[in-house]
Amino acid sequence: MPNHWESVMTLKLSILLQSRKQLWCSKQSKCNQKVFGPLGKILTHCLVAYFLSFSVAVSHGDSSFITIGTGDITGVYYPAGGAICRLINEEKEQHGLRCAVESTEGSAYNLFSLRRNEFDLAIVQADWLYHASRGSSIFSENGADDSLRLLFNLHSESFTVVARKDSEINSFSDLKGKRVNIGSPSSGHRKTMELIMRRIGWSEKDFALATELPPSEMAAALCNGAIDAFIYMVGHPNTSIREATTFCDSQLVPLPGKLIQSFTEQYPFYQSAEIAGGMYRGTDKDISTFQVRASVVTNTSLSTEQGFQITRSVFAHLDQFKALHPALRSLDWSIMVPDKMPLVPLHPGAKKFFTHDE
Repeated sequence: MPNHWESVMTLKLSILLQSRKQLWCSKQSKCNQKVFGPLGKILTHCLVAYFLSFSVAVSHGDSSFITIGTGDITGVYYPAGGAICRLINEEKEQHGLRCAVESTEGSAYNLFSLRRNEFDLAIVQADWLYHASRGSSIFSENGADDSLRLLFNLHSESFTVVARKDSEINSFSDLKGKRVNIGSPSSGHRKTMELIMRRIGWSEKDFALATELPPSEMAAALCNGAIDAFIYMVGHPNTSIREATTFCDSQLVPLPGKLIQSFTEQYPFYQSAEIAGGMYRGTDKDISTFQVRASVVTNTSLSTEQGFQITRSVFAHLDQFKALHPALRSLDWSIMVPDKMPLVPLHPGAKKFFTHDE
């Protein structure tokens, strides 16, 4: 009898495979159900076994179990969270901790859940970490969460627009009147898109259709012609974007320079950036945009010793951690170790590790 965790993972991976099946079928004159059906079942069971190797079943209320909220399984957050759990679990005999990773809607969801102590750790965009810690923007009703603590930083994420080439979307302003996936309501990229829309005076009514698909369904929807474009705040290279640019004629669309400048000047967590040309089929030139750092955060409920062991597990095996995903390859101590003015205070366990105060 499969446990609850395995059942959840099987369901999520089955949904992912279904979206891949739709994308594959859109490129064929026929979809061979007899072939894909058994293959899909085999792949699902293999993927479940693989991802379960990152974690263990969670027993709520047991302080030795650590849960980490991440994001969609096609993004960077989920494999990064899986890598963190894997490193923790490999040394469980040493420190007594076990870790489980959970796929979620993204940054905003993770921060609300962390406040309710539904997670012990979470991976979030720095912009929404800033707002959660200060009770601003979407967190104004709940007030400032002064219990948030930073463990370490991760990769940078770029605001990305992907459009079908036959949609006549060549600039950000061309999204107006089109069918655009603006993301799941609790995702960080959806909230960032809403921030941009308010800045330029747009609302959802300015689109012919504003959909809320998760990242695992965006490429299939684009290539099947259900949408004209999608937006995504993500580290590169990315699976969903690679699928969209491989299976149908699509391209990345730059942001206007004035918009980038206004965001980087007003907010301390945004930086101007470029997505390198040639990374994806159909986009040969560098794409102008802005980026934000992803961070691993917790709160004051996590003990100093737990925070120390989690941080040590990652940094003691940093090369192994970086090898998991291309977006993590550029990480080093200078990027991951918080600077002198972090957006939220450094967790005492992380501070103990970074200062070698044992």
